[in-house]
Amino acid sequence: MMKTMGVGELLGDRGPVFIGGIQRSGKTYLRFMLSSHSPLVFTRRTNMWPNIYNRFGDISQVGNFERCLAAMMQNKHVRALEPDIELIRQEFWHGIPSYARLFALIHKHYAEQQGKLRWGDQTELIERFADLILDAYPDAKIIHMIRDPRDVYEASLARNPLDKKKVGDLTARWLYSASLATRNQRVYPDCYKIVRYESLISQPEETLGDVCRFLGIEYKPAMLRMEDVPRFWKLDEEYSNIAGTPLNTDYIGRFRKSLSVYEIAFIQKYAGGFFSQYGYSLEIIRFSTIEKLRFYLIKGGVNLARLRSWHFRNLVLRKLISKIISRKKYSKVDYRTNKRLSKPEAI
Repeated sequence: MMKTMGVGELLGDRGPVFIGGIQRSGKTYLRFMLSSHSPLVFTRRTNMWPNIYNRFGDISQVGNFERCLAAMMQNKHVRALEPDIELIRQEFWHGIPSYARLFALIHKHYAEQQGKLRWGDQTELIERFADLILDAYPDAKIIHMIRDPRDVYEASLARNPLDKKKVGDLTARWLYSASLATRNQRVYPDCYKIVRYESLISQPEETLGDVCRFLGIEYKPAMLRMEDVPRFWKLDEEYSNIAGTPLNTDYIGRFRKSLSVYEIAFIQKYAGGFFSQYGYSLEIIRFSTIEKLRFYLIKGGVNLARLRSWHFRNLVLRKLISKIISRKKYSKVDYRTNKRLSKPEAI
């Protein structure tokens, strides 16, 4: 007879690792470094916490569990892990029937397939779920990548020039992420770490070594070479790579060459309050009277509307919808403690 398994038995050596932050902040660089020459293996964009957690009610009920599993398999990044669905079903019903344990099962199986002892996941804005993750996985570690928002916007435009009108959206995302970084590190100082993109790129050995100590794994210089990821080397042949690695500092401060003075001014006006905290300096901008009017009445006004719209859609409206869903599909028992809950968990 198979024994009942709790979440802790699925976490591997020292608990899982989550990499978060917004787009173009260096999450992928860090994921490949930590996956190289270490006991860690990472998944990416599985979006289990943002898209699945608490969305299907009490998954100790077979119908809800099956709907949840089917929804997870709609994600191509989950399918790429090649999970053994029958084995997951079998093991799930021999343990605590919770979302966190289901997520851990899928990641544990993938780590075993790859011959690794410890699993991790890279998901954009995973910092939103720090409370839930660290409650479910007490030994977990969360690494929050942060980058100068002006360079984030420049990198986003380089990838998709059609995003030119989205400086308001990106500034809102960066502000949200930066505020969560500050809050989460204060609340969870031993298991939450903020890593600047600029530090990882310009001082890679020192920064990655610090990250490895935080995770309790051995730092190896070969991690920086990311030998299994040739695309980084190919893309950066025209740049001045840091000796022996595909890393270079040419992407730091590129916003000065690409962004308009209006875009820089907008980002600094609304995100500048965090700059000194994260080591970023403000550009000196001097507008003429006409330029100032154009910025405040046209450029700045339109982008501010987009910033506030993002905030409403993604924070206010999402929270309201999540509360409604939670109440409708509310599980009245916390299966970790076997106690009745007084209110649903928020997403």
